[in-house]
Amino acid sequence: MPQPMRSNDPAPTLAEVARRAGVSTATASRVLNRSARVSTDAAARVERAAHELAYVRRRAPSARGTGVVAVVVFADPLQYHADTFPVRLLSGLRRSPPGAERELAVFTVPRRSRRPPLVRYLCGGHVDGVLLVGPWGDTALTRLLHTAGVPVVSLGRPPEPDTAAFVDADNLAGARDAVRRLCASGRRSVATIAGPPDTAAGADRLAGYHQALAPIPAARPAVAYGDFSSVSGEHAMQWLLDQRPEVDAVFAASDQMAAGALRTLRRHGLRVPEDVALIGFDDAPVAARCRPGLTTVRQPVEELGSRAMELLLRNPTPGESVVLPTRLVVRASG
Repeated sequence: MPQPMRSNDPAPTLAEVARRAGVSTATASRVLNRSARVSTDAAARVERAAHELAYVRRRAPSARGTGVVAVVVFADPLQYHADTFPVRLLSGLRRSPPGAERELAVFTVPRRSRRPPLVRYLCGGHVDGVLLVGPWGDTALTRLLHTAGVPVVSLGRPPEPDTAAFVDADNLAGARDAVRRLCASGRRSVATIAGPPDTAAGADRLAGYHQALAPIPAARPAVAYGDFSSVSGEHAMQWLLDQRPEVDAVFAASDQMAAGALRTLRRHGLRVPEDVALIGFDDAPVAARCRPGLTTVRQPVEELGSRAMELLLRNPTPGESVVLPTRLVVRASG
């Protein structure tokens, strides 16, 4: 089993890829550049060797200053188009200071997908930097980008510390404030619809929920999980009602899930906020459209985008971060 390249190892060369694949350097170059036909067997061995060595072509000096930044969104394409978050984020990314404007090349990639052609494009001198949006999983992509000398910033805390610079909202404090409001209003059974626990936002918002309940001796946490979508909020709310019929307050880790929970509560004849108080997270447009209006935690999405672009253009070091405060927006639901 080949050993993964450590961050302080020298960058692998094309000659090393060729040696591992058992081909000439010229053949390895033709495979990686797609410049000529090569046998299927040789091409497979070169691709495998390049992956094992974490080899990427170095950026040519003449390729710098392309004026293009790649935005890689890790989400199902249908969910991407149904969610307003990416649109608001892109609006913020375009708010660059004069003289620092960049064109945006947006790619949507399913979670944990590996796409060698995309990686080759990002590392091949075509962009000035890469912004990663959503749960991007393992660190292979950031390692390759760093090796190729491509600046990278994550929108959201990375899955592992010090793998990329990042910009994020204070998800933990925002969730804690929301749940404390529910507890202070006299609610006795406060549940949560959490986001995916393998995402930073999902984990931090769940941690904020638990922190708010910790000082209350009689508190009995109740957690259902969704994927931030409206449909998952409906199913999670149904599960909570089945498991904890006395629930009288719910903190949902996204406004979309809160909207889904509201539909389930209505089907059961439960009034919001009289029977069940409800608070969401994001302050997405759906929060104001809900009836009753949804109390929610506002994260400054557009500012997240503008600050991420500023950080990217400074060529940040891995681990450098900007964390923006959230704000509770009180409406009628809780």
